[in-house]
Amino acid sequence: MSTTPLLEIRHAQPGDAAAIAEIYNEAIRTTTTTFDTEPKTVEDRLHWLQSRDERHPVLVAVANGQVAGWAALSRWSERAAYDDTAETSFYVHSNFQGRGIGRQLKDAIVAEARRLRFHTLIARVAEGSDASLHLNEQAGFAYVGTLREVGWKFGRRLDVHILQKMLD
Repeated sequence: MSTTPLLEIRHAQPGDAAAIAEIYNEAIRTTTTTFDTEPKTVEDRLHWLQSRDERHPVLVAVANGQVAGWAALSRWSERAAYDDTAETSFYVHSNFQGRGIGRQLKDAIVAEARRLRFHTLIARVAEGSDASLHLNEQAGFAYVGTLREVGWKFGRRLDVHILQKMLD
């Protein structure tokens, strides 16, 4: 993984579950970057971490000893024909946004996907998540379509933009 004097990106460990839950719960409460609407417990995030396989890792960005964000590769579908496709996601705590951590996490998870020999990556970006859309595009993800009004959050229907990055 990549390391700088102030930022280390590494594979998540069970001890990171509380920080991952805190970051994700902030996104649940305040953004449309996730369509989850109920907060996750530390135990839930620990189970989530432990249930992941080697091809679907979670990375964390650690800034000055604190988990500032995380990124994951997730199965796009349970159907075997999709095994060489993964969905990417990343979240950065609001206290650390605007410092390039999201970009470093995105770059690291793409590098991890290459190492794991994925063929294509997918990103779903909800309407209103302009920073996420921009960051995905900077990382080489191309817009392929919009799913209209597929989500309901904060009292309104939301579109989801689908982006894709080919790795080979």
